[in-house]
Amino acid sequence: MIKRLVIFPSMLSLFMLMLAVISTCTLSACSPGIYKPGPNVTSGQILENRYVTPDGIELPLRQWLPENNKASAVLIALHGFNDYSHFLQQPGDFFRQQGIASYAYDQRGFGGSPRRGLWSGIDAYVQDLDLFVRLVRDKHPGLPVYLLGESMGGAVIIATMARSLKTPVDGLILAAPAVWGRETMPWYQQTLLWALSHTMPWLTLTGKGVVKVTPSDNIEMLRELGRDPLVIKSTRVEALYGLTNLMDAALHSAKEIQTDTLVLYGEKDDIIPKQPTLRFLQDFLQNRQQQRKKVAFYQNGYHMLLRDLQAPVLWKDIVAWIKSSGEPLPSGADKHAEQVLATAREDDSS
Repeated sequence: MIKRLVIFPSMLSLFMLMLAVISTCTLSACSPGIYKPGPNVTSGQILENRYVTPDGIELPLRQWLPENNKASAVLIALHGFNDYSHFLQQPGDFFRQQGIASYAYDQRGFGGSPRRGLWSGIDAYVQDLDLFVRLVRDKHPGLPVYLLGESMGGAVIIATMARSLKTPVDGLILAAPAVWGRETMPWYQQTLLWALSHTMPWLTLTGKGVVKVTPSDNIEMLRELGRDPLVIKSTRVEALYGLTNLMDAALHSAKEIQTDTLVLYGEKDDIIPKQPTLRFLQDFLQNRQQQRKKVAFYQNGYHMLLRDLQAPVLWKDIVAWIKSSGEPLPSGADKHAEQVLATAREDDSS
């Protein structure tokens, strides 16, 4: 999940705070930390309930495998910011029943992984995913492998596919990808984030006093997340700074995606704004002759699309997209997206 930065009650109070914080910058040599992986001590491996990375770190792993291991495809899922692999519990059960094997691990600094709450850097998240894909391919030879990313997880997938690693996957599914780059943020938010991250990178924000947002209409699920000790509730400023760097990279990498891709977005998403998403999609949909690129907009969808009340509709769309050869989605959300995007293009040209 992503929470917006603190918004103060008036522009005057915000301006005064910014002056104080920026003045502190001249007295401090702090900078946002990146807690990188250590030296390699192993080649990496997938065990029953953990993913062992080359530097020996054990990342909690969840698996949803069809009975008798009779899978027709494999799905590797990445969770969002401050979340962890449990996010795929219900979707994973559904995919398993459809003959799709699913894997999800806690990314570094999240869930039950070491260095909880600390940001490991884009390179670390990309390298972990690239290796995991290769290990899964070895475990399921001959099966197509797809990546599913929610929010920050989607941004990690985009960053991975934009690099020259040639990660061997057959398709991407990006659910509300985190593409809210700096250039699409208000100037005061950019300035405050830079100032805080370079003076008090250790400062934690709890979400109290922020603009009220609704990440999902599934209230009971949100309450469960509030009680879940593995969901991070207090976020370090330097982690927010690192996340923003990742969103910058994702926003600017739309044209680099050369893989079959399904993008899912909820029109009631007030975590990742619509305008940055439309900006990303405009670049993403260029030069799509060689790939299956499809966009689906859900009128009643929120940010946590895979766990909203209408989530089963999306699960069915995902399975249909994986198993079809370009057929329309069962929900019709792709047709709706075409109308929304056409209207947005007309507005831009007028």
